[in-house]
Amino acid sequence: MTEVEAAITRVHHEEWARVVASLARRFGDLDIAEEAAAEAFAVAVEKWPADGVPPNPGAWLTTTANRKAIDRIRRESKRDDKHKEAQMLSDDEPPESLGAIDDERLRLIFTCCHPALAMETRMALTLRMVGGLTVPEIARAFLVQETAMGQRITRAKAKIKAARIPYRVPAAEDLPARVSGVLAVLFLVFNEGYLATGPDTDPVRHELTAEAIRLTRLIRALMPDDGEVAGLLALMLLTEARSAARVSATGELVTLVEQDRGAWDVAMIGEGHQLVRERLAAGVAPGRYQILAAINAVHTSARAVGDTDWSQVVALYDQLIRLDSSAIVALNRAIAVAELDGPEVALAAVDRLEEKLAGYHAYHATRADFLRRLGRSQESRAAYDKAIELAGNTAETAYLIRRRDQLGRV
Repeated sequence: MTEVEAAITRVHHEEWARVVASLARRFGDLDIAEEAAAEAFAVAVEKWPADGVPPNPGAWLTTTANRKAIDRIRRESKRDDKHKEAQMLSDDEPPESLGAIDDERLRLIFTCCHPALAMETRMALTLRMVGGLTVPEIARAFLVQETAMGQRITRAKAKIKAARIPYRVPAAEDLPARVSGVLAVLFLVFNEGYLATGPDTDPVRHELTAEAIRLTRLIRALMPDDGEVAGLLALMLLTEARSAARVSATGELVTLVEQDRGAWDVAMIGEGHQLVRERLAAGVAPGRYQILAAINAVHTSARAVGDTDWSQVVALYDQLIRLDSSAIVALNRAIAVAELDGPEVALAAVDRLEEKLAGYHAYHATRADFLRRLGRSQESRAAYDKAIELAGNTAETAYLIRRRDQLGRV
């Protein structure tokens, strides 16, 4: 990859959401916003190798995308009023102030996460419009066919347009009803950045984790007393704090057990712990994100993996299961149980999840590790093979291959 190609890839990661959000505010149409943004990046791919990367790539892309959008309106519209509308648009049009916080990407998130859309559709649309993920990447994240995911996103944009869903941050009285869906989507965006799907993408996408944290901070400013907003922010910070130690120099995943804890971000951990303590002091029953944050607080409080209070981790998972009885939570609880009661007890719990998690790589990777620890190398190898087949991240794949190859031959 040339220096200019690398710059274009970096700028796409950093500027996509900003460009799309700006166009969505201006034209009120997600379809136009996405297409014009994509066309602007295509022009950059064509021109930047010869002309060089502009001093302000984001501004260059926004200007180019605006012109592309205006061209499309003029090209597609045959009615005089539409022609006039297009002619009235100018590149220096001042931004309209909408919502409690004037942040275009936050408004875009609330638009994509409107309750008129199904939850999975909200997540997919946000990953496309805000995260800039491709349809194939999103399809892999949801374990569905690419064509089906493309149709889902297209229908979502059409519904937003037909229902005239407003492009704004909701009024204060509407926020509580809307925020849970937004938090779920931001968590998914964060997770995609923390361990990205797709064999041809970076294993960690810091621009996505940073954007998810930034937007969650804005929502916390809107709702400072909401425990789940604080919990999600704490969870993100305590997770992101470990990112520098999570992928090796050779591009391999480094598990929590093997990580250099000296490389963790002390400031982020401190802020995350403070948020967890504040929620505990509030005396209100915690929600899902607060419990997940508390689990991460236990992990990040231990100076070494041997110092981890696994009984506390299992107790927190027991509390979480009462709120979220999903198979994923049960799988993660089993990993903690293995440290407390041994891999045999944990394996029995994991095997009960096969029907629900047979297509999930982490299920097979967890089984492989338990089987390895029990000396059942042949079964472990088969489980590693399945995990490698299903893994969608290069760092995870490299880690799983190494662990499989370390098994003694039977």
